[in-house]
Amino acid sequence: MERLKQYIDFIQEVEKLKSVLRTAWTSSGRQESTAEHSWRLALLAVLFINDFPELDGLKILKMCLIHDLGELYDGDISALLLPDEQEKHTKERMAMERMLSLLPQEVGSDLLAIWNEYNENQTEEAHWVKALDKAETILQHNQGNNPPDFDYKFNLEYGKSYFSANSSLVTLRNLLDLETQKHC
Repeated sequence: MERLKQYIDFIQEVEKLKSVLRTAWTSSGRQESTAEHSWRLALLAVLFINDFPELDGLKILKMCLIHDLGELYDGDISALLLPDEQEKHTKERMAMERMLSLLPQEVGSDLLAIWNEYNENQTEEAHWVKALDKAETILQHNQGNNPPDFDYKFNLEYGKSYFSANSSLVTLRNLLDLETQKHC
Protein backbone atom coordinates (compact mmCIF):
# COMPACT_ATOMS: atom_id res chain seq x y z
CA MET A 1 0.00 0.00 0.00
CA GLU A 2 2.76 2.49 0.95
CA ARG A 3 4.70 1.72 -2.25
CA LEU A 4 1.65 2.50 -4.41
CA LYS A 5 1.10 5.75 -2.50
CA GLN A 6 4.70 6.74 -3.23
CA TYR A 7 4.21 6.01 -6.93
CA ILE A 8 1.07 8.15 -6.99
CA ASP A 9 2.81 11.00 -5.13
CA PHE A 10 5.66 10.91 -7.66
CA ILE A 11 3.34 10.86 -10.68
CA GLN A 12 1.35 13.75 -9.24
CA GLU A 13 4.57 15.72 -8.71
CA VAL A 14 5.94 15.17 -12.21
CA GLU A 15 2.60 16.20 -13.76
CA LYS A 16 4.09 19.70 -13.53
CA LEU A 17 6.35 18.80 -16.46
CA LYS A 18 3.30 19.19 -18.70
CA SER A 19 3.46 22.93 -17.96
CA VAL A 20 7.21 23.42 -18.47
CA LEU A 21 7.56 25.10 -21.85
CA ARG A 22 10.43 24.64 -24.29
CA THR A 23 11.72 26.94 -27.01
CA ALA A 24 10.02 24.84 -29.67
CA TRP A 25 6.60 25.30 -31.20
CA THR A 26 4.05 22.72 -32.25
CA SER A 27 2.60 22.62 -35.74
CA SER A 28 -0.43 24.48 -34.35
CA GLY A 29 1.82 27.35 -33.20
CA ARG A 30 1.81 26.89 -29.42
CA GLN A 31 4.91 26.25 -27.36
CA GLU A 32 5.76 22.62 -26.75
CA SER A 33 6.02 21.27 -23.21
CA THR A 34 8.92 19.23 -21.91
CA ALA A 35 6.51 16.34 -21.28
CA GLU A 36 5.44 16.37 -24.94
CA HIS A 37 9.06 16.33 -26.05
CA SER A 38 9.89 13.39 -23.75
CA TRP A 39 6.85 11.44 -24.97
CA ARG A 40 7.75 11.91 -28.63
CA LEU A 41 11.40 11.05 -27.93
CA ALA A 42 10.29 7.78 -26.30
CA LEU A 43 8.05 7.00 -29.29
CA LEU A 44 10.93 7.75 -31.70
CA ALA A 45 13.13 5.36 -29.70
CA VAL A 46 10.46 2.65 -29.92
CA LEU A 47 10.53 2.97 -33.71
CA PHE A 48 14.33 2.61 -33.87
CA ILE A 49 15.06 0.12 -31.07
CA ASN A 50 14.57 -3.08 -33.10
CA ASP A 51 17.35 -1.93 -35.43
CA PHE A 52 19.76 -1.96 -32.46
CA PRO A 53 19.34 -5.33 -30.67
CA GLU A 54 22.67 -4.91 -28.88
CA LEU A 55 21.21 -2.03 -26.82
CA ASP A 56 19.07 -2.33 -23.68
CA GLY A 57 15.63 -1.22 -24.90
CA LEU A 58 14.06 -0.87 -21.45
CA LYS A 59 16.92 1.32 -20.26
CA ILE A 60 16.56 3.45 -23.40
CA LEU A 61 12.85 3.98 -22.78
CA LYS A 62 13.51 4.91 -19.15
CA MET A 63 16.21 7.33 -20.29
CA CYS A 64 13.89 8.95 -22.83
CA LEU A 65 11.15 9.43 -20.27
CA ILE A 66 13.34 10.81 -17.46
CA HIS A 67 16.13 12.63 -19.31
CA ASP A 68 14.48 16.06 -18.81
CA LEU A 69 12.78 15.49 -15.43
CA GLY A 70 15.44 17.75 -13.90
CA GLU A 71 13.67 20.68 -15.59
CA LEU A 72 10.61 20.21 -13.39
CA TYR A 73 11.23 23.07 -10.96
CA ASP A 74 13.48 25.52 -12.83
CA GLY A 75 12.24 24.99 -16.39
CA ASP A 76 13.99 24.33 -19.67
CA ILE A 77 17.04 26.35 -20.64
CA SER A 78 17.60 26.45 -24.38
CA ALA A 79 21.01 25.43 -25.72
CA LEU A 80 21.08 28.87 -27.36
CA LEU A 81 20.75 30.57 -23.97
CA LEU A 82 22.86 28.21 -21.85
CA PRO A 83 24.84 30.53 -19.56
CA ASP A 84 26.57 27.93 -17.39
CA GLU A 85 26.23 24.24 -18.15
CA GLN A 86 27.57 23.17 -14.74
CA GLU A 87 25.06 25.36 -12.90
CA LYS A 88 22.25 23.91 -15.04
CA HIS A 89 23.41 20.35 -14.27
CA THR A 90 23.63 21.09 -10.52
CA LYS A 91 20.10 22.54 -10.44
CA GLU A 92 18.72 19.62 -12.43
CA ARG A 93 20.44 17.08 -10.17
CA MET A 94 18.97 18.78 -7.10
CA ALA A 95 15.54 18.67 -8.74
CA MET A 96 15.97 14.98 -9.54
CA GLU A 97 16.98 14.16 -5.97
CA ARG A 98 14.02 16.16 -4.64
CA MET A 99 11.39 14.45 -6.79
CA LEU A 100 12.94 10.98 -6.63
CA SER A 101 12.86 11.14 -2.83
CA LEU A 102 9.09 10.61 -3.19
CA LEU A 103 9.73 7.09 -4.50
CA PRO A 104 10.85 3.95 -2.72
CA GLN A 105 14.62 4.26 -2.27
CA GLU A 106 15.60 1.49 -4.70
CA VAL A 107 13.34 2.87 -7.46
CA GLY A 108 14.62 6.41 -7.00
CA SER A 109 18.23 5.20 -6.98
CA ASP A 110 17.69 3.26 -10.22
CA LEU A 111 16.18 6.26 -11.98
CA LEU A 112 18.91 8.60 -10.72
CA ALA A 113 21.59 6.18 -11.95
CA ILE A 114 19.96 6.10 -15.41
CA TRP A 115 19.64 9.91 -15.42
CA ASN A 116 23.35 10.21 -14.50
CA GLU A 117 24.30 7.69 -17.18
CA TYR A 118 22.47 9.82 -19.75
CA ASN A 119 23.88 13.15 -18.58
CA GLU A 120 27.43 11.84 -18.42
CA ASN A 121 27.02 10.05 -21.77
CA GLN A 122 28.50 6.93 -20.18
CA THR A 123 27.11 4.17 -22.41
CA GLU A 124 26.04 3.38 -25.94
CA GLU A 125 22.43 3.69 -24.77
CA ALA A 126 23.08 7.19 -23.43
CA HIS A 127 24.85 8.26 -26.61
CA TRP A 128 22.04 6.85 -28.73
CA VAL A 129 19.34 8.62 -26.66
CA LYS A 130 21.30 11.88 -26.85
CA ALA A 131 21.31 11.58 -30.65
CA LEU A 132 17.58 10.89 -30.76
CA ASP A 133 16.95 13.74 -28.29
CA LYS A 134 18.66 16.14 -30.68
CA ALA A 135 16.82 14.55 -33.62
CA GLU A 136 13.42 14.99 -31.98
CA THR A 137 14.21 18.64 -31.23
CA ILE A 138 15.28 19.29 -34.81
CA LEU A 139 12.18 17.48 -36.12
CA GLN A 140 10.01 19.72 -33.93
CA HIS A 141 11.85 22.84 -35.05
CA ASN A 142 11.31 21.88 -38.68
CA GLN A 143 7.68 20.87 -38.14
CA GLY A 144 6.66 23.68 -35.84
CA ASN A 145 4.74 26.81 -36.68
CA ASN A 146 7.62 28.96 -35.45
CA PRO A 147 7.91 32.72 -34.93
CA PRO A 148 9.18 34.66 -37.99
CA ASP A 149 12.64 35.19 -36.48
CA PHE A 150 13.21 31.49 -35.69
CA ASP A 151 16.87 30.47 -36.26
CA TYR A 152 16.71 27.33 -38.39
CA LYS A 153 20.46 27.48 -39.10
CA PHE A 154 21.02 26.54 -35.45
CA ASN A 155 19.70 23.06 -36.31
CA LEU A 156 22.50 22.42 -38.80
CA GLU A 157 25.12 22.20 -36.05
CA TYR A 158 22.96 21.28 -33.04
CA GLY A 159 24.21 18.03 -31.48
CA LYS A 160 25.95 16.95 -34.68
CA SER A 161 28.66 14.96 -32.86
CA TYR A 162 26.09 12.51 -31.46
CA PHE A 163 25.19 11.22 -34.91
CA SER A 164 28.55 9.76 -35.94
CA ALA A 165 28.25 6.48 -33.98
CA ASN A 166 26.77 4.42 -36.82
CA SER A 167 25.43 4.62 -40.35
CA SER A 168 21.76 4.75 -39.29
CA LEU A 169 22.37 7.84 -37.17
CA VAL A 170 24.47 9.43 -39.94
CA THR A 171 21.61 8.84 -42.40
CA LEU A 172 19.08 10.22 -39.92
CA ARG A 173 21.17 13.36 -39.47
CA ASN A 174 21.49 13.84 -43.22
CA LEU A 175 17.70 13.64 -43.60
CA LEU A 176 17.22 16.15 -40.77
CA ASP A 177 19.74 18.55 -42.31
CA LEU A 178 18.05 18.34 -45.72
CA GLU A 179 14.72 19.25 -44.11
CA THR A 180 16.31 22.10 -42.12
CA GLN A 181 17.91 23.54 -45.26
CA LYS A 182 14.45 23.96 -46.79
CA HIS A 183 13.71 26.45 -43.99
CA CYS A 184 16.97 28.43 -44.17
